[in-house]
Amino acid sequence: MNVAVCMKQTPDTEAQIKISDEGTSIVPEGIKWIVNPYDEFAIEEGLRITEKHGGEVTLISLGPPSVEKTIREGLAMGAHKAIRIDAPAVPSDPMVTGRALAEVLQEGHYDIILFGKQAIDDDHTQIASIVGGFLNLPVVTVVVELHLDGNRGTAVREVEGGHETVSFPLPAIISAQRGLNEPRYRSLKGIMAAKKKPIAVKTVNLEKEHLVIEKLSYPPPKKPGRIVGEGPKAVPELVRLLHEEAKVI
Repeated sequence: MNVAVCMKQTPDTEAQIKISDEGTSIVPEGIKWIVNPYDEFAIEEGLRITEKHGGEVTLISLGPPSVEKTIREGLAMGAHKAIRIDAPAVPSDPMVTGRALAEVLQEGHYDIILFGKQAIDDDHTQIASIVGGFLNLPVVTVVVELHLDGNRGTAVREVEGGHETVSFPLPAIISAQRGLNEPRYRSLKGIMAAKKKPIAVKTVNLEKEHLVIEKLSYPPPKKPGRIVGEGPKAVPELVRLLHEEAKVI
């Protein structure tokens, strides 16, 4: 089975983010970059599919040459090869990214295309659906269980208050949610093998971005805590503050 996994390089979840002087981007220096955590679920699922049905997993990522280090983290998990779509930076506009991915994916004639549910940096949660629209393929999002049988698939996806089961034809696009699987660790053998795996570089014409970041800002500082009293006598005042000021009850 010919499987593609679209992955993104994101800052480590524990990274200390600094906003650049112009206020529209972050300072990249000093940041540890990782495979977007949701994309690891997609990579793992792709590997499990090929282990069961045969075939190859191709990783696809968009960005400058510096993202190849993170691509090799995905290759170290066991993916067979990779494609980097050359770009000076990852566009802020998901429509631009989606169209570029769709152009390259269309060339590969993949049976199934996997994404992480969302990227943890911009949280757009749109790319899988956008690519599906460009390629005119069925899209199933936030998937927590996936089964493939011949030219059809069945997925269980999260919905508000429960789950729903969806049946669909292949080829199709799936976005992986936490709980779909447990991503494997990168073994020393896998890390060494990843150094020799091919990363093809493709160039596409990126469209003009229509979504523009005007300003980034830090979250407001937390207010200091307050002591309203001790024991049962403090309860009425505490309830009043929770109701009138915090507005949580």
